[in-house]
Amino acid sequence: MACGIAALTMPKPSFSLRAEQSSALDLSADSPSGLASHSRRDFVFVVNPKGANGRTGKEWKRLLPYLRTRLGGHCNICESITSGPSHAMDITREAIREGADAVIAVGGDGTLHEVVNGFFWAGDPVQSLDHGPEHSTALGLIPLGTGSDFARTFGWKNDPYEAVERIVRGFKSKLDVGIITGQNGEQHFFINVADIHLSAKAGYYASKFKRFGKLCYVFGALRAFIGHTNRNLKVKVNGGEWEVFHKVTALCIGNAKFFGGGMKITPTADPSSGNLEVVILQDFKWYDFVLKLHKLYKGTHLSERNVSSRSFCSCASIKIYLSNIST
Repeated sequence: MACGIAALTMPKPSFSLRAEQSSALDLSADSPSGLASHSRRDFVFVVNPKGANGRTGKEWKRLLPYLRTRLGGHCNICESITSGPSHAMDITREAIREGADAVIAVGGDGTLHEVVNGFFWAGDPVQSLDHGPEHSTALGLIPLGTGSDFARTFGWKNDPYEAVERIVRGFKSKLDVGIITGQNGEQHFFINVADIHLSAKAGYYASKFKRFGKLCYVFGALRAFIGHTNRNLKVKVNGGEWEVFHKVTALCIGNAKFFGGGMKITPTADPSSGNLEVVILQDFKWYDFVLKLHKLYKGTHLSERNVSSRSFCSCASIKIYLSNIST
């Protein structure tokens, strides 16, 4: 899962979210004619070699010669290998400050999440030191992770060669960016799905089962049910009235549609719409998860009686306040 948030424990609002369209995040590269008609571009590929239980690093080595053949005539290709958590953020910030034309995440949703956060510093977009504010860096993606859920929203397969061809063809799209603000004012950014409570714990446990491929998310969710307690939550949107949701198992805020290795958790979300879709699962037991798993993957779970869904238009911004209340 792209962005996990710890379960709520404070009696006052513990974080807020909003979605906004950001010119800092154009997905992929310019058109092919643009590549041919301008001076050589600088493309930085941020590679997580440990992604997908080590498969990402092996696939990348096989892909690199093909990448150089397809893009090397028009671009300077910079290969940056991550060495641990948060390193992709540091690489991305340095690349943008040095004027990179695109930073392309090579790996899964975790790597993509770090790269997205590297586009920002202290809540503001990172800017090139030499080119000025008029210069923009595009975000690119070669999905090579276990789940690669963000790519699913666009119908992209986990095929690195197809991803290279998309970059060559110049597929480009504006993206909304979700912003999470904690109690201390610290901000985190997401473009896929942010989630709290059981689903966030499931994401943590899934990392322990990566050897099972996409099934790791199912095993992670089942493990998360052990010792799990549903909680009552209050939600307030844009200064409106508090709304109480009882026995919440998970709350998911979708900028895109998929998480958990293909679960279509927020099926109406669109990362370019300016909206966030909020889906709340209430009073789920482990056997409910098993019996309704096929609906979660198909995106047909919204009709279930213990599932709530709302779509909130951000316009300039939208804030969602959540707090924990006693049962």
